[in-house]
Amino acid sequence: MYTAHPDRYAQMPYRRTGRSGLKLPALSLGLWHNFGPDRPVETQRAILRRAFDLGVTHFDLANNYGPPPGSAESALGAALKADFAPYRDELVISTKAGYLMWPGPYGEWGSRKYLLSSLDQSLERMGLDYVDIFYSHRPDPQTPLEETMGALHTAVQQGKALYVGVSNYSPEQTREAARILAELGTPLLIHQPRYSMLDRRPEAGGLLDALDELQVGSIAYSPLEQGLLTGRYLNGIPEDSRAASDSPFLNSDAVTEELVGRLRALNEIAGSRSQTLAQLALAWVLREGRVTSALVGASSPRQLEDSVAAVANLDFDSDELARIDKIVQG
Repeated sequence: MYTAHPDRYAQMPYRRTGRSGLKLPALSLGLWHNFGPDRPVETQRAILRRAFDLGVTHFDLANNYGPPPGSAESALGAALKADFAPYRDELVISTKAGYLMWPGPYGEWGSRKYLLSSLDQSLERMGLDYVDIFYSHRPDPQTPLEETMGALHTAVQQGKALYVGVSNYSPEQTREAARILAELGTPLLIHQPRYSMLDRRPEAGGLLDALDELQVGSIAYSPLEQGLLTGRYLNGIPEDSRAASDSPFLNSDAVTEELVGRLRALNEIAGSRSQTLAQLALAWVLREGRVTSALVGASSPRQLEDSVAAVANLDFDSDELARIDKIVQG
């Protein structure tokens, strides 16, 4: 029987999410890739236990996480029942709906029918009465935003979600979503954008400015840029890496000689801070407090421990930031 570590809240910083009362850990655990039937169940449970012992109280999912879709939620449901039943009120569990889950016209995007049906299925897979955060995973170009946001509002009214968020929305769509939700009486809690040292679109496109203006929280996904910022590619492409498999999320063509040179230069800065490249990348995303939390994946407890160690040094001086910008932006 799992018993959580008594000092689990000693080291992890927690940040208030926007203007809400909800605090998230600086690092959250995403269950995107490593929680499916192709992974040993004991490894999955060991990662979740270690995360909670280190103060990672937020587990982030989506209906389509796996593979196959739905399997990550089922895996978490089994772990919740086996290990975390006494700790449910100490956990923040989020899920999303927006990508393809079942055939036919009602199996994806942002209609009321799809979102609320998907949430019911997610709750059943996880064995939960409610999730803490329910997201619209992507904007639907054909469904009125009022309908999509109305479905999120209904999920809260039904007691099936405590808070709501959006992911992959533009600054303009985010502002409109926040306006609609405010009129309904369910505030927009959080936005989940892709953001890393190598992907500055939330800065350049004005999303972070919009979130500051709206007082909406943010949680960055892919802060390690699909593994490029973990140090695995400092000497090229490892045979067992994501890029070597030509994943749809990272292919070998992206790992150019120029990029490897930049990664090595960033790694030198990390070394001067007594950090790994991954720790530097996570600390950079969390700098200045504009981002509420950074989402990390993990294939082992040890990998998770390395990521969590980033919170020991989240401060940068102006010279370090300038050097990083020069390396990344050229």
